[in-house]
Amino acid sequence: MNQGKLIVATPSILGDFNFRRSVILLASHKNSGSIGFILNKKTGYKLDDVVEDINIKFPLFYGGPVEQDNLFYLHRMGNLIPNSISINDSLFWNGDFKFVVKLVNEKKLSAKDIRFFLGCSSWTKGQLGKELKEKSWEPFEIRSPKNIMKMKIENMWQECMISLGGKYLLWSNAPENPNFN
Repeated sequence: MNQGKLIVATPSILGDFNFRRSVILLASHKNSGSIGFILNKKTGYKLDDVVEDINIKFPLFYGGPVEQDNLFYLHRMGNLIPNSISINDSLFWNGDFKFVVKLVNEKKLSAKDIRFFLGCSSWTKGQLGKELKEKSWEPFEIRSPKNIMKMKIENMWQECMISLGGKYLLWSNAPENPNFN
């Protein structure tokens, strides 16, 4: 599993509120552990609710259950944002936040360029590999990583399940709450 790849929660973790029906981008994947962000779960807040200096209403996403009091961000701006961490050729995370605020307020960044998260998802050494072997997650290939920011979140998990095919096709149409079936 490489950073910049997506992993999709399988139905085996339906009972896990944090990760059920999640699609996660791995921002960092090293021997020491992995960090990712849930791409398809918006919070009920906007960025200007948690950052005073922002005057534009960017959506705020739930990145995962770890460090929920911290703000993270994925972007396509590369070296334009100083101190960004490269994920792959077209995606980066974090960087100089004061510069990000400036770009947002000058309307030089749109929601297609940057996505903000409260919290992240992380795994210790060997943990993600174990969860992949247990089939809690399925790797998911996206043709163009730069399009990750443009993907619609409403049916992202379902579309990934359909694309995975096989036994996952059945789960793609299952209601979120099996009691509603």
